[in-house]
Amino acid sequence: MKVTSSYAIEIKHIDKLFRDTVCLYRKALSFLIDAYEKEWEYLSVLSNKLQKQTAAENLIHNTKSNKAKYGFDEEFYKFPSYLRRDVRNAALGILYSYHSNLNNWESSGKKGNKPVLQKNHYAMPVFFRGNMYQTAESDTSCKLKIFKDNDWIWVTVNLKKTDVDYLKKYWLHLQPSAPKLEKKHKKWFLRFSYEEDVELSKEPVEGQIVCTVDLGINTDAVCSIMTADGTVAARKFINFAAEKDHLYLALNKIREFQRLHGSQSTKSYWAYATRLNDELSKKIAREIVSFADDHYADVIVFEHLDMKKKNSGPKKQKLHMWRKNGIQKLVAHRAHRLGIRIAHINARNTSKLAFDGSGEVIRDEKNYRLCKFQTGKQYNCDLSASYNIGSRYFIRELLKSVSEKKLSLLWAEVPESEHRTTCTLSTLWKVYDFLHV
Repeated sequence: MKVTSSYAIEIKHIDKLFRDTVCLYRKALSFLIDAYEKEWEYLSVLSNKLQKQTAAENLIHNTKSNKAKYGFDEEFYKFPSYLRRDVRNAALGILYSYHSNLNNWESSGKKGNKPVLQKNHYAMPVFFRGNMYQTAESDTSCKLKIFKDNDWIWVTVNLKKTDVDYLKKYWLHLQPSAPKLEKKHKKWFLRFSYEEDVELSKEPVEGQIVCTVDLGINTDAVCSIMTADGTVAARKFINFAAEKDHLYLALNKIREFQRLHGSQSTKSYWAYATRLNDELSKKIAREIVSFADDHYADVIVFEHLDMKKKNSGPKKQKLHMWRKNGIQKLVAHRAHRLGIRIAHINARNTSKLAFDGSGEVIRDEKNYRLCKFQTGKQYNCDLSASYNIGSRYFIRELLKSVSEKKLSLLWAEVPESEHRTTCTLSTLWKVYDFLHV
């Protein structure tokens, strides 16, 4: 499996150095989108990707044997060849996406708004090696070819030393891609991408060690290490209380500002809260993967959380800021780099049913983290849910290779195993015993 990672190095002590380059790049992109849209009937019938790129290149670039129909070379004099190909591919991708959406809209009976072709895009150039990017004598600097004073010239820029040291320490064994220019929080960056081949765990289900994760709002995540026979080997509660207090304080300030001044001037406040939330998500993901790796987990199992309904009530803002899917994506990327697989199970009733099979739990009204089983036992609700998450994963995997005849006998003896949404840890114990009699 190929895993792509990226890291951005900050460019120091610059302000408007890249302004003309970015403006010219975006102008070239708009020019090509307009040109290729006029020729789309001709370009769209070409099935081969290379043929389409060659035809698109011939439409805009003059050679000894070809006179371009659209004067890109005259409009953008001395435009670097590699950058021209980058703009060409970006324009073709935008048009392909637009016409695909347009066809879907027409085939669905023209429901909703008609897709609109946007010709102006917030796009950034790529500095291709040799042609637009060169290493300098110092590790903390590089040479870039930019558009300045109506000409393309080479300039030397300084890079942040801590970023350079990080790449040398962790990514020196891989060849980086051509860097892409990026602007974030009024700072300029060069983003390098790294592609590596990893082999995911191929351990059979009987021998797998699984890290189950129950993501929550009150407790960030509850993790359990489980094996196929239902043994719980380790548990961990992940909760960044200080970081969440910082985030909720920022949200309260936004709420107070909106109450006094309205919601028109809160963009910067929301940007700050979003950055805090992103950092919190990264910390949670890092702790989950670290816990799984420390216990040699083969798979990390999540609930499939799909919350499409509109949030309401006192927890509306907390639910809105809950980056459940973002955390899962971060975990998936980190886990895949370590060879750990990712799996998802149906989330229905994982918290509602007690792991011991006693039935539905009763939540503690004063402390929502706790619940009471039908047997009178008090337990952490999220921890019970994490057991049920792992159990559903193992039951699903164990029953994949079971014959229909044996399945019917299992369902007769363990009725709750027929429907995955009723399975708990006690169900896994029974299923495992049945399969190993």
